[in-house]
This record gives sequence, C-alpha cells and structure tokens, in this order.
Amino acid sequence: MIYNENGNILDGNVNNEPNKEPESNNPNQTEKVQNIKELGVSKVAKDGDSSIQILPIIGQIEGHNIGAPQTKTTKYEHVIPQLIAMERDKNVEGILVVLNTVGGDVEAGLAIAEMIRSLTKPTVSLVIGGGHSIGVPLATSSDYSYISPSATMIIHPIRMNGLIIGVPQTFEYFRKMQERITEFIVRTSKISIDELNKMMARTDELLNDMGTILIGKQAVQCGLIDEVGGISQALNKLNELIDKNRSI
Repeated sequence: MIYNENGNILDGNVNNEPNKEPESNNPNQTEKVQNIKELGVSKVAKDGDSSIQILPIIGQIEGHNIGAPQTKTTKYEHVIPQLIAMERDKNVEGILVVLNTVGGDVEAGLAIAEMIRSLTKPTVSLVIGGGHSIGVPLATSSDYSYISPSATMIIHPIRMNGLIIGVPQTFEYFRKMQERITEFIVRTSKISIDELNKMMARTDELLNDMGTILIGKQAVQCGLIDEVGGISQALNKLNELIDKNRSI
C-alpha cells in the first residue's frame, strides 16, 4: 500500500482482493456483453416491420400448474394478453405463430387456439420442430398453416396425470374434452372426423401409447396442415393475406 504524509491510503487494497475492472460507461458495450451472456451472440438482429408480430409457442404449454424449473414452457397467462394487445394495436396487420411444442395443459392450449382463431388480423402458423398433442389445434388455429419438411406432429387421445376418481363422471368428462379438441381440429383444418379418430386409435406407431406421428408432408396429405414450407413461405403467405385484408 502507498500512504501520503498524513497516513491516508493513496493506492492499495485493504483486503488484498484483486482490483476490479471498472464498469464500462458505454451502453453499446454493456449491451454487447449482456447479449453474449444471455444469447451467446454479440449483436441481436433488429426488429423488422412492426406490422407483423411473431408469437412463439415453444416447449410445454403451461396452464394452471407451474412446470418443472428445468422445463421450457409457454405460459398462457403471458400469451393471452399478447394476443389481446395485437388485436387492439392498429399498427399490427398480421401475426406469425411459430410452433415447437410437446403439448401440455389441454385447457390452456385450447384457450390460446380459440383466441388465435378469433383474431380479425390475418394469421399464419409454422410448425418448425414439433406440434404434438394440444399443439395440433394450435397449429390449425391460424388462417393458413405450414410445417417444415422434418417437423413432426403427434395425434393421440386426451390423457390426464395425477389422481383420477374412477367413476363414470370422470370418463364422461374425458369424452367431452376429447370432443372439444376433435371438433376444433376438424373445424380449422381439412381433415375429416373419421380420419382423425382413426389416427388417434392407432396402436402400432407409438411406444406404450395410442396415436399417430406425422412427419412433414404426411400432415399435409391428410389435410391437417395446408402446406410444407419454412419461414420465407410463411412470411410470403402472411403478406399475401395482409394485402388481401387491406383491399376489403
């Protein structure tokens, strides 16, 4: 340590700790460091035209119960206000829904799907990784749907975890819930109800489960999804729908 003539410390560290680097006063540098820590990149792409909003539905759909800390989730209490804000915002002309979900809470997923379907703004959905379980009605809820060539969709009957009371009323509840989901999918896609029920009843495709797995164009061939495509096709279609909506 270095002292002046009055005994005051001029330089040094009392606790012998290594000197800390001074914090940068440059906001651009601070943002760069933060991006590296959080996203692994030094620069984040700027937002595009605000007239098109992106709604990502990633991981597990979280409903009334909180998911495990290590599980990536989409919380319906976050998505619903976003959809309301998009509907009210006059600057928003179209919405792109990007899906990569394993499913999750049936009530929450169906609620989001119904809200997407009720929007007056043009909507396009894109399944990029998976659209399983309740992700199926979420994929069909938009005005036009795409699926990437390697993406998958799993159709299976409704299931419930935890304590179940083995009474007729429970099975009646299951039946009504399944009817709600089936009716929505048939209403928002080109698949027939007989074909959908047949897919859900298959026992030779999924291990220890009933249902059917569809890969890319298979989802299009059965009428569940409109077209195979990626980001560029989805954005082009959305712009087409926006132009059509403007002319009305």
